[in-house]
Amino acid sequence: MKLIRFGNAGKEKTGVVIDNICYDTSAFGEDYNETFFETDGLTRLASFIEQNKTTLQPVPDGVRLGSPFARPSKIVCIVLNYAKHAKETNAPIPTEPILFFKSTTALCGPNDDIIIPKNSIKTDWEVELAFVIGKKASYVSESDAMLYVAGYCLHNDVSEREFQLERGGTWDKGKGCDTFAPIGPWLVTKDEIADPHNLRLWLKVNGKILQDGNTDDLIFNIPQLVSYLSQFMTLLPGDVISTGTPQGVGLGFNPPIYL
Repeated sequence: MKLIRFGNAGKEKTGVVIDNICYDTSAFGEDYNETFFETDGLTRLASFIEQNKTTLQPVPDGVRLGSPFARPSKIVCIVLNYAKHAKETNAPIPTEPILFFKSTTALCGPNDDIIIPKNSIKTDWEVELAFVIGKKASYVSESDAMLYVAGYCLHNDVSEREFQLERGGTWDKGKGCDTFAPIGPWLVTKDEIADPHNLRLWLKVNGKILQDGNTDDLIFNIPQLVSYLSQFMTLLPGDVISTGTPQGVGLGFNPPIYL
């Protein structure tokens, strides 16, 4: 399944994409949130769609798409998780996953305007594959890790590099600004992706492809990340884990390029 949420910000309705057509599933009666994932909502939603597939109404053209899930408890991002990206930034290959948190108020729809923060001079882009946790995960083994994944989505880890690197403290200052986590357009359930570690990721700026990579360059794969993170914190249903960005970010150019 491909899950969407649509409508005005803060008032989104739920939907699904079937044969490239968006359908309204608001009659299902639940948002795609922590409770939904925790109570096997994907299975229940699939049953609802099967029972109502002849009466589902298409979503009107031009309607805004929001994040494909409601605000999660946390957005966890992995740093320097592509070998080629580490090289372009002259950073050593990490021996353990390095992470930071993105504020949940950064979450927005995939096509929403990105707001350049006041006093920003170095706002950058980072296309990433993210995955969503499907059930509570604590001290999970790598062999069991994929049982805790609900699905996958695209995330643009927008980053203000001066705030991130030149203002002291942690990276969160440059990562969690409002609208700095556009996600979507949909959440794809894991049964639709044969191999999440062989996916092309690309990003355009003003029509020009500047990032073009593949998840086969990941240093730490998805089972490793689920297991590793769950040793330090409980991952809750609906939590987002963003796996890092391939080469081609603005910071990596000489001279750098910013939005």
